[in-house]
Amino acid sequence: MVQYVIRRLLQMIPMLLLLSILLFGLVNLVPGGPLAGQGRSRRIRPAKAEILKRQFGLDRPVPIQYVIWLAGNDWMKVDADGDGINDSYGERRGILRGDFGFSYQSRRPVMDEIKDRLANTIYLVGTTLIIVFLISIPIGILSAIKQYSIFDISVTTLSFMGQSIPEFWLGLLLILVFYVWLDNPFTGEPLFPAGGMQSLDQEFSIWDRAQHLFLPVLMGMVGWVAWYSRFLRSSMLDVIHQDYVRAARAKGLRERTVRYHHALKNAAIPLITMFALDIPYIFAGTVYVELLFSWPGMGRLYYQAATGRDYPVLMAVLIIGAGLVFVCNLLADLGYAYLDPRVRYD
Repeated sequence: MVQYVIRRLLQMIPMLLLLSILLFGLVNLVPGGPLAGQGRSRRIRPAKAEILKRQFGLDRPVPIQYVIWLAGNDWMKVDADGDGINDSYGERRGILRGDFGFSYQSRRPVMDEIKDRLANTIYLVGTTLIIVFLISIPIGILSAIKQYSIFDISVTTLSFMGQSIPEFWLGLLLILVFYVWLDNPFTGEPLFPAGGMQSLDQEFSIWDRAQHLFLPVLMGMVGWVAWYSRFLRSSMLDVIHQDYVRAARAKGLRERTVRYHHALKNAAIPLITMFALDIPYIFAGTVYVELLFSWPGMGRLYYQAATGRDYPVLMAVLIIGAGLVFVCNLLADLGYAYLDPRVRYD
């Protein structure tokens, strides 16, 4: 097993390298470039534009820019403003040594920008996923056991509705209902806040954090609860009629043991595949949630970097997302070995 994990990790290195070349080329093919975002509020003089190009390294060919982004520019003297002095913000160590460069917009290190927001996204997505599984797994099991019952038909109808509602439209509807229309009967304020992680005029409070989480989590979980509950229902229906499940019942095992130890454990194997492939998409999907509810996370950072042509931040988010895809696929393979004794990686 250890050799398999090491082999898979080594295979990720060339794949990430090739993907970084492709992403870097596509990002730099976007018309306008970073200076287009810098000149929104005022016109940049040609001399100032040339200085900014030297500061950002945009005066070099794209292949040289990629090499600097990847391996650093220790081999190259950088004089960004033409004063004969090497500028500290022009020095790069490259992502191979953990340096993603500086943000074009904030002039802060990219890793600092990511560190400030990554924990917020993990906090939001983690809470959403926990609630999704606490709701979708029991619903999927009961729908399979009580097939074609009133409960199953009702859940099926609601699931199709949940999958059909556009996520951004649902977020706007939640703001309209819970922030604009409904008021707290005790304070007269809106029932739930429509933005941010916490109230600015209050100290840390679990209740305040929970109120700010309610609408973003509700927006993010509706579609995923519908998706995972329907998928688990289908998988459970394929399993509960297998011979080994009938044999477990014939041996006199309790129905709870048959359902959760024998049936659910095998029905969850394809669910792991779906979950592993969906984790990066869930992080990407937080763009809508974080924009609508002003959540200071990775999704909002990605949107701001894309619209502001902040290439270092944009590339860092894309590479981290790509690495997350590879890692999640590896974890899915390891999950197979845990759930299915027949799967072995030698």
